[in-house]
Amino acid sequence: MNDIIINPQQIAACGLYCGACKKFLNGKCPGCKENEKASWCKIRRCCQEKGFHTCADCNKDVKNCKIHNNFVGKIFAFLFNSDRAACLRYIRENGEDAFAEKMAKDQQMTMKRK
Repeated sequence: MNDIIINPQQIAACGLYCGACKKFLNGKCPGCKENEKASWCKIRRCCQEKGFHTCADCNKDVKNCKIHNNFVGKIFAFLFNSDRAACLRYIRENGEDAFAEKMAKDQQMTMKRK
């Protein structure tokens, strides 16, 4: 398994940090940005169409976004105790570099729900 490094390019459109994902670290996934098989992801597609790196670049509050708050996202949040909205707030407030640094330091791919 590779080491977790600080790389803002490994932030997924939805706010997850692929750089700390076990599949990514084991070389079984190129990360959401590079994964052509992830064409099913509506969040990724929306960001690509708008030229955004992540949803944090959008003016819309993710809590009001039907694309970000879809059924699959809610299941993911429940199963993995993930708070992708908190990740995006952190990125907006502190920037992508700080978020990548935090996730690498915490060895987490997401901020946990409280």
